[in-house]
Formats: sequence, C-alpha cells, structure tokens
Amino acid sequence: MTRPVAVVDIDGVLADVQHRLHHLRRRPKDWAGFFGAMGDDTPYAEGLELVTLLAHEHDVVYLSGRPERTRAVTRTWLTGHGAPAGTIMLRPDDDRRPARLFKVGVLRRLSAHREVAMLVDDDPAVCAAARAAGFTVYEVEWSRPDPTLFSAQEAEGRT
Repeated sequence: MTRPVAVVDIDGVLADVQHRLHHLRRRPKDWAGFFGAMGDDTPYAEGLELVTLLAHEHDVVYLSGRPERTRAVTRTWLTGHGAPAGTIMLRPDDDRRPARLFKVGVLRRLSAHREVAMLVDDDPAVCAAARAAGFTVYEVEWSRPDPTLFSAQEAEGRT
C-alpha cells in the first residue's frame, strides 16, 4: 500500500534564508552569492519537527523553487540537519515561472499518481494558488516571506 505524500517547502519552512537576502537587495542582484550561501542557512526547529512528524505517516517530497543546480547543497543541508529522507524536487534551472505556478504544476503532476495529503509552505501566493487548485495546505507562520524573497519567487521565478 502506498502512503500519501506530504509536500514540504524548504526555504522559509525548514531553512531561514534571511542572512542571504542582502544579495538580492543590490543592483544587479547577486544570484550566485544568494544561492552560494544556502549551505549556511539556520534551520527552523518548528519546520524540522513538523516534517519529522509528517514522515511517520507520509512519504515526504521536498518541493522547492531552488534551481536544480543546487541539488547537492540542498541534499547535504537536509541530511546535515536531520530532515527525514524524502524525494527532492527542484525548479529546472531555466524555469522562471512564478513560484505559485511552478509548485501547483508539480502538485498536479504528483496527484495524478499519488495521494497528496498536504502542501506545507510559507509563501501566501503559493498557498492561495494550491488551495484554489483543491489541495490541502498548511501555511506556516514561523516565517513570513520578506518582500525581497517574495519578489524573487513570484516576479522573477528564481527561488
């Protein structure tokens, strides 16, 4: 019997990205610096506790707007902070759609083959779009998207 899937965002849910936002506040934006510092993200204890709890009854899928080229550092960060094993799904390097469109598209593809029990995310636009598409959403409140990060996710489709 296949267990349902819990889809969990990384940035803002498991990882605190505040220390690297300064790279996006300058002109031109320093995307290499922003992504290069992700290995130093501090974990959110609440997020790790939640995903650990979910992993008892769900298969975990980590769904992030991080580009595919960050897979190795993302995997190392998750493992290093004790996150449960799970499938990592990242944005293709050339995909610049808003986060809400990218993530709902992935949810739809997943739900064609598996029961998606819930999405855990911090981005209000992603959460609203997922709810509108019929998915159960747990919108975390221990972090709220910074306007700089929101712009990177929604307007520029970069994270």
